[in-house]
Amino acid sequence: MRQKIYAGHAVRRLREKLGLKQSELAQRLAVSPSYINQIESNQRPLTASILIAISRTFAVDITSFGAEDLDRLVADLRETAADPLFKDLDLGLQDMKAVANLSPAFAHAFLRMHVALRRTAEWRASLDDMLTAGVTPGADEAKLIPYEEVRDFFHYIDNYVDPLDRAAEAAASSLGILEGADPAAAFAAHLARRHNVQVEVGPADPDAPLSRFDPRLRRLVLSGVLSAPTRAFRIAATIAQLEHGALVEATVASGAFRSQTATEICRLALHNYFAGALMLPYRRFHDLARRQRHDIDRLVLETGASLEQVCHRLSTLQRPGAKGVPFYFAKVDRAGNITKRHSATRFQFARHGGACAAWNVHEAFEMPGRTLVQVGEMPDGARYICLARAVVSPSLRHGQPSRAYAFGLGCEVAFAHDIVYADGLDLKAAPVAKLGVSCRICPRRDCDLRAFPPLDREIRIDENVRDIVPFTIS
Repeated sequence: MRQKIYAGHAVRRLREKLGLKQSELAQRLAVSPSYINQIESNQRPLTASILIAISRTFAVDITSFGAEDLDRLVADLRETAADPLFKDLDLGLQDMKAVANLSPAFAHAFLRMHVALRRTAEWRASLDDMLTAGVTPGADEAKLIPYEEVRDFFHYIDNYVDPLDRAAEAAASSLGILEGADPAAAFAAHLARRHNVQVEVGPADPDAPLSRFDPRLRRLVLSGVLSAPTRAFRIAATIAQLEHGALVEATVASGAFRSQTATEICRLALHNYFAGALMLPYRRFHDLARRQRHDIDRLVLETGASLEQVCHRLSTLQRPGAKGVPFYFAKVDRAGNITKRHSATRFQFARHGGACAAWNVHEAFEMPGRTLVQVGEMPDGARYICLARAVVSPSLRHGQPSRAYAFGLGCEVAFAHDIVYADGLDLKAAPVAKLGVSCRICPRRDCDLRAFPPLDREIRIDENVRDIVPFTIS
């Protein structure tokens, strides 16, 4: 069943932009003023007929009316509201849903202010430590971390950038790269032909940069330690840098980032986005993934891309009118830090802190190279088929530690028939892992893996009773 679209804020914003009263908008759409009022106050959803009427009457893209992911925004608000700072305000779930529904811009502003508040508190704590130790702090220590801002930007656009994606698909078509062929040679030839840029592969020097582009000398040098898919990816990112600056800058501008650093991070991320889309063109990869029922090993074999590139691309297949299975994708290190996260699903990742200990990405480190399958349930009741695979990058010299990561990929069980990993699973009888976003906001009372109490609940301690978790949650 399609989720109903409540987008009163978007209708109201459009009406105000056009300078129309509710009665005037109602007249243009041939409906009653009371109906428009109910839509804008989210008492009634947007119907297909109203969406079509808005599109035809005002020449707007109707996909923008469904772009705001209410569940995701509410989950982020809930995590933020768990901060002890708001303990006495009794912020309920319905309050958060109302704010996200009626004014998502205000909700995003609230989230942004809370991140700034947290960073300020961390800065004050580190300042106390430095002063106690007799260290004079510099101005740079107080800067907010811009990665969170950029990560949230991609988080709320479902990690899909339509203009860049279509530009990459058109470029792949013009280059005529065959499916499964190594695209690096074609990309390098294109750079030489169109931009007089020469691509060179340097020695396998672990101390050298992985890639270095010199605009003055028109030369791109790639490290000899890079795998073939990564070499192709770096060349493709250089194509984005040289040919699609206008599209990249327009997308960066839409993010309204607060710092130059965040702007630069987003620009690099968009170059990488284009590179992934050029290596795995949308419709070709979308159709292949469907045919292979999202078998990631087959997709790696047939495309020549890396496992990370394939998993990441699966999470971006959200083109309006041609959407793929909505996946989440995460990259987790051994310490449980989520270093990369994208989600086109309702699956929520912690904005702060580590990942849920019951999630199978942690277990994957014990069996590298093997794809683990788990049925997981989030606190909202949504169930997912969760895949996890650990990969280890060997050290490049003696004394250098190897790098190990686990990739998490998953979709809701409603798409089980599209996923080869669901074959043989009895979804009604299979064991279900009770997952959470983070211990700090997880409502579960019976989790033996809980690391610490939820911040928004009282706990009770009984000195005469000792269990695995040494407290009970009220």
